[in-house]
This record gives sequence, structure tokens and C-alpha cells, in this order.
Amino acid sequence: MEIPVVDLSNFINGTPEQKHDFVMQLGKAYEEIGFVAVKNHGITDAVISNVYKQVEDFFALPETVKKNYEKPELAGQRGYTSFGTEHAKGYDAPDLKEFFQFGQIVENNDPIKSEYPDNVFVAEIPEFLPAMQQAYKGFEFSGFAMLRAIALFLDLDENYFDKHVINGNSILRAIYYPPITEEPKTAIRAEQHEDINLITLLVGASADGLEILSKSGNWVPVTSLPEQIVVNVGDMLQRLTNNRLVSTTHRVVNPGKDKWNTPRYSMPFFLHPRSEMSLACLESCITEMSPKSYEDYTAGEYLDERLREIGLKK
Repeated sequence: MEIPVVDLSNFINGTPEQKHDFVMQLGKAYEEIGFVAVKNHGITDAVISNVYKQVEDFFALPETVKKNYEKPELAGQRGYTSFGTEHAKGYDAPDLKEFFQFGQIVENNDPIKSEYPDNVFVAEIPEFLPAMQQAYKGFEFSGFAMLRAIALFLDLDENYFDKHVINGNSILRAIYYPPITEEPKTAIRAEQHEDINLITLLVGASADGLEILSKSGNWVPVTSLPEQIVVNVGDMLQRLTNNRLVSTTHRVVNPGKDKWNTPRYSMPFFLHPRSEMSLACLESCITEMSPKSYEDYTAGEYLDERLREIGLKK
């Protein structure tokens, strides 16, 4: 499936007509598919190349060294999470992956800083954390612009999301799917799931495998060009919009046997709001044809529930 392609520069720097067209294209895609490919997203090739180099160097470290950066008490929200720890909601078999997570750095006196653990410094690769931080800031900038377009599509104030996402609980996750060395019992690289957050920005997966579940019930491979990022709706935004915008089920499948020796690297940026944001369905999205579908939750309550469901929090 060639998912719809939108040009973010038309929203940030375009004419009023280009900006309006971007908003409508994005909104229509998120109502129907839940995924778009974004070009001119503002995250430079140099930033992407550098962070991927550091990520590959980290995952090449011996397992005993990587384990030094695993902090179970942080529920996988910072540092390393070893292979076979996380599973999709509703599945017992763990995904065939390991990952490292980098989170928000609060640089002002915002009291929310007390909610966030420190990021985990990797002594063997001193450039690792600076590269992750640079990429994180780039994703934040692009993600905030996408949310402003979404707000306009929903007939909200353009800056509706700003107060909820500035210093929000967003996560940059570097994922490594190792080569497959034996027949997997039940798991695939990442079992079918929906993302927890508002939107996810995904850059430069190093091998094929991402598939989305179409409305007809078929699994369809997702393709995008190297200079594009894929941005999809998460469950928090689906809840907020009472299912108007679609958090589409997706997965990462194993390659054919002839490519089992091929590792896969991927780097999603999970754009989360601040914990106190209400996810109560927007009144404008509740109608006689679409009655309210969800209980009122805060983002923090919902994240906590989902982390327990996927095995990262006990």
C-alpha cells in the first residue's frame, strides 16, 4: 500500500491555501487509514544518519554491557530493555526485539520535571545520548506541527495541543530486531498492536516488514521513500476524537527465510502529552451517530494501564 504522502513544508511555510490543503489531506488520511508518509519533515539526513550510527554501535555491544543500562524499575521508559521482554497487548509471546528509550529533558523550571527519570548515559559510546537528544528535538518540532494541523482539522484552536505536549512525556525508541537464527515458535518481530500515544513518527526502518491491517481485514505492507517519515495516529488521539481519527493496527513481520540473517533497526518517536491531559472524548466528536465510546481517562492513567498490559510495568 502506498499510503498518502503529505508535504509538511506546505503547512509550516506555505500559503493559506497550501496550509488548508495540507490540513484536509492529513485529516482525510487519518479518518480513513490512520497513516501518512511525510516529506519535507525538517529532520535532516545528517541527524538521522548520525543517530542510526550511534544506535548500531550500541546494539553491537556485548549483552553483558548492554544489561548494565537496563533499569527494570523504570518500566522500560529509559535505557535498555533486553530481548524478549515486551509483548503486544493480548499476546503472551514476546516480540523478537530489544530496544533503548530516551525521554524528555525539561530545560526550564517546569515542575513536571519531577515526573521524569533521568536519561541513561552509555559510557562506552559518549556520542549516543547527544545524538538521541538531537533527533528527539527534531521529532518534537515536526510532531508539534502535525498536531497543529490535526487541531485545525478538528475545528479546534491551532495551538490546542501545545500546552499538553510542551515538556510532554514523549519517547524516542531505538529498536533492534536481531537476525533470526531458528524457527520462531509463535512470535514475530512485533505482533499486531496499536500505539499508545497521540501520534508516532517513524524514520528510516532499515529493512522491510511494517504492515497495517486494512479495513477489509487484510495485512498490507507499508512502503515509503527514504526521505519520508511515516506518521500514524495512536490510541490516545483515537480516544480523544471518539474514533473519528483511526489508530490502525500494525505489526512488523519476519522476513523470508532467505533474509533471516538480516537485522532490522527502527526508530519510532512516540509523541505523548503531559500526564495530566484529559483524554475525555471531545464534545464535537460525540454525535447521535457516534455516541461516546470511552471512559474519561488522563494520559498518565492510560499510559500506566497500557504499560502493564504489554509487560513493561508490573
